[in-house]
Amino acid sequence: MLSQKQLFLLNTAQTSNSPRFLEIEKAEGNYLYDVDGRKYLDLVSGFAVSNIGHRHPAVLEAIKNQLDRYLHVTVYGEYVQSPQVNFAHLLAKVLPENLSSVYFTNSGTEATEGALKLAKRYTGRTEILSYHHSYHGSTHGALSVMGNEYYKQAYRPLLPDIRFLNLNAEEQLEQITEKTAAVILESIQGEAGIRVPDRNYFKKLREKCNETGTLLILDEIQTGFGRTGKLFCFEHYDLVPDILLIAKGMGGGMPIGAFVSSKKIMDSLKENPILGHITTFGGHPVSCAAGLASLKLILEKKLFNDVPEKEALFRTHLIHPKIKEIRGIGLMLSLQLDSFEHVEKVSSLCVKEGLIIDWFLHCETAMRIAPPLTISKEEIIYACNIIKKAMDKVYES
Repeated sequence: MLSQKQLFLLNTAQTSNSPRFLEIEKAEGNYLYDVDGRKYLDLVSGFAVSNIGHRHPAVLEAIKNQLDRYLHVTVYGEYVQSPQVNFAHLLAKVLPENLSSVYFTNSGTEATEGALKLAKRYTGRTEILSYHHSYHGSTHGALSVMGNEYYKQAYRPLLPDIRFLNLNAEEQLEQITEKTAAVILESIQGEAGIRVPDRNYFKKLREKCNETGTLLILDEIQTGFGRTGKLFCFEHYDLVPDILLIAKGMGGGMPIGAFVSSKKIMDSLKENPILGHITTFGGHPVSCAAGLASLKLILEKKLFNDVPEKEALFRTHLIHPKIKEIRGIGLMLSLQLDSFEHVEKVSSLCVKEGLIIDWFLHCETAMRIAPPLTISKEEIIYACNIIKKAMDKVYES
């Protein structure tokens, strides 16, 4: 009889020739457990998904309660479903006034797709400006605004009228004109190895978009729901987007995303053509119930309040001569090393020692730190010691 790992290779589509290959049996709190009973402290959170930890009791209870009511009933936007309504209402309450209309999707990538369509439909324009080294998902539209040619060249032709700016290059903002439908930007460039936009750059970008009637799409798919020490990262910049993209940490571990805008802008999808954007499973009632429970927990426990202190603890205990730089805000950090070879060896050693850590799609010379917001101070120090010991072994050899 074939093992689970053999079946994984045989029947499950692979995304690389070197998967992590951990066979996970259970996840709880800040830990993953494999079939041999080994536990691993999760320093990646399923790539910024498990902000409240794995299988939080409040989320499990919400899921079970919804299972007793109904699962899928019809395509999104036709029936009044309380999990969707209540989740959207709470999101609108915690977001700025102009972000009051929520369109639920299955993922962050689909939120990107919907936002690009919305910007074109509302403005009547076709040009989209994005950023070098950006990442907004892997479907065709999202790929079109990805700022890394290596991952795009095999799939061309992609969407037309896409141009790219350099982050923080204020002189390039003149490229935003009355022909530009939208500028799409991550609040922090995640897969670029955690690159934080300058506050003044954001201010001037907002002003230029206002001047030209261009919509500003802000991607908070990785940064949202407390990860940076604010509920949403744009709060650090004193700026409000026209369209907000959210997902990942939104669902308490369940798949869900959304693009959010004003009712005036969002209503442009209702007609000419009718059903201008549709989804079958977007806003699934179970995912919305889980997301609502997760957001309530984040707000009630104020899980983002001690994120700056936890960031400082990482920075204090990750002093090592081979760490060139630590970039990021809150619990969205990157450790810059000198080569992918060393990053790969260090991360592999960390896994062997019971610590999950990984690198970035567009920056292979850095390691990702994005643990659940619930990580304790003791766990942070424990994780830092494992990382430093692994680095000592790799660089000594």
